[in-house]
Amino acid sequence: MKVEKLDHYGRGIVKQSGKIGFIENALEFEDIDIEIFKDYNKYFEGKSKKIKNKNINRIKPKCQYYDICGGCHLLHMNDFYQTKFKEEKIKNIVLRYLNSNIKINELIKDNNFYYRNKIVLHIKNNKIGFYQNKTKNLVTINSCLIANKKINELITFLAKIEDFEEIEKITIKVGNLTNEVMLILEGKLKNYLKYMEFCDVLVINNKVMTDKKYISSYIGNKKYFISKDSFFQINYVVATKMYNQIRYYISKLKSKNVLDLYCGTGTIGIYIADLVNKVLGIEIVEDAVKDAKLNKEHNNINNISFLLGKVEDKIECIKHDYDTIIVDPPRSGLNKKIIPILRKIKPKNIIYVSCDPITLMRDLNFLIPDYNIEELTPYDMFPNTYHLECLCLLTRKTKY
Repeated sequence: MKVEKLDHYGRGIVKQSGKIGFIENALEFEDIDIEIFKDYNKYFEGKSKKIKNKNINRIKPKCQYYDICGGCHLLHMNDFYQTKFKEEKIKNIVLRYLNSNIKINELIKDNNFYYRNKIVLHIKNNKIGFYQNKTKNLVTINSCLIANKKINELITFLAKIEDFEEIEKITIKVGNLTNEVMLILEGKLKNYLKYMEFCDVLVINNKVMTDKKYISSYIGNKKYFISKDSFFQINYVVATKMYNQIRYYISKLKSKNVLDLYCGTGTIGIYIADLVNKVLGIEIVEDAVKDAKLNKEHNNINNISFLLGKVEDKIECIKHDYDTIIVDPPRSGLNKKIIPILRKIKPKNIIYVSCDPITLMRDLNFLIPDYNIEELTPYDMFPNTYHLECLCLLTRKTKY
């Protein structure tokens, strides 16, 4: 079959007998023989088994587990082609889903390898590794090319443990620049002391077993504490670039009062607090709010506060004197109750951080009657995967 183009997941698109196929490990214009592993009424999914007329941008994946793991999707593309794919992806999504022409900047990126500061490992039959994509089949590993080097050291040490007892899952978090380690174990075990040597914080079945409850991590010059349930940006270098761009927006807009929705542990609000009069963060996760307050104290920030609760509930209860609103929602995007409230309170500026371009387009379509989309910048927060982070700046139209 001839590969016509790529879909948003980096799969090759082919057509046969009126059906469309989505093929892993295929690049544009290649002639391929395929193995179909899922066949539906209107489409099928498969994997290329033999490639003729290879795309000149195809490379041999550096990872020995690439064909069986499934955690990465784009390792068969060179760096140039990955960048081109992601820039074309966001342009196509904007063209297809957004009823407006907007400025799209170049993809912001950094090193493709050793960037993740968190991974989740699974254990079966005393072997440690990743679950194969969409299965519970274990791929035993001794390293991961997208995990940072400290995590790879830990994988090597953990792989030498001869008896994991009945541990099912191990989550590893490592602090940016500090290299402090948190191990989170899930399952049954009697002897946890052997894991102490590997970490600064040990958590077993949601219970902290060490005197220390947090590891510390940096973004830029700000230091943050991370607890067992805290969300924290995976890619230190690219996240710092994005946060610096948010600082630039806040300064350029001369923002005074900032509302930080879905604020998590307060990372963005704390990062920009010195530029404004006050910041208010709202977050539904109780442990995240506790961490945010700790991070506020540690960084000696006096003009930021946090509210615990659903964003859609709390935003209606506060005084609307905020000229700039930052939103960093989950992959599902903004809650449907929030957009009418945003349009009602009419902040001068909205800075939207998105981990899903399609839900971002949905939300922007609701906002464009009242707001100009000044620019959208894609960030390669997850190199070698199809995932894409976006930062979007909106300013209120002059009629308001």
